[in-house]
Amino acid sequence: MRRLLVYLPTLVTTTICGLFLFHGPIAQLPHYNEFADQSAFMRVPHAADVFSNLGFALIAVWGLFRLRKVREQAFLEAGWRGYHLFLAGLLLTALGSGFYHLAPDNSRLLWDRLPIALACTGLLAAIRAETVTNVDSKANVALLAVCALFSVGWWWLGERHGVGDLRPYLLIQGLPLVLIPLWQWIYRAPVADRRAVGIALLLYVGAKIAELNDHQLFDLLGVISGHTLKHLLATAAAGVLVCRVVRRTREWNDLTAGIDRLAV
Repeated sequence: MRRLLVYLPTLVTTTICGLFLFHGPIAQLPHYNEFADQSAFMRVPHAADVFSNLGFALIAVWGLFRLRKVREQAFLEAGWRGYHLFLAGLLLTALGSGFYHLAPDNSRLLWDRLPIALACTGLLAAIRAETVTNVDSKANVALLAVCALFSVGWWWLGERHGVGDLRPYLLIQGLPLVLIPLWQWIYRAPVADRRAVGIALLLYVGAKIAELNDHQLFDLLGVISGHTLKHLLATAAAGVLVCRVVRRTREWNDLTAGIDRLAV
């Protein structure tokens, strides 16, 4: 039975792709670029939406600093390329999303969505490489990065001709929510890793719900819009994941130090 389970992620991915094909093109929501946040700070327009991206940069820089020094550790080596892309994507998201929210329009939206897609595929590549056996991490990251670029390019080129289609981009964002916990279940990832991923995914789902209710949440809360809240929740999700990987490096160091003491 467990041998058959290894084919389940492929079946799920194929099914989701088939449903997207059957559904047909998914257009961007009307008035997507009209956000509730109209605040200004130090002459920066839409200040809450702009500055709420800083968390992505802080987590990315911290994660790169902490993990780069230990990337050759046995537990991290397989997934490092994916985590590197994930963290680079977070850093670029802070820049791209901040740039976009200064003056939201579709031409700037390209630079917001590209790094988000790269971050999603980087995380997907990292978890797959360290969970699933016999995965070529370099080819894995390269293929998924190309898929990320294609997903945003497909929407952007279509949008320029009035037929924008978000299906590939939505697929890139949605697959990690399904495949990562599925891989961890099938290949019996450590409980702490599965718990961290579960918390992060719940936060990210909350972020997407907040995004879809931007104006409604601003009217309800009065001090923060749904899109600003989306940035904060997504930052928290990324923080949970990076903190777990950093924690694993400490556990690995403690384990190897204990083995060395026993050897002496």
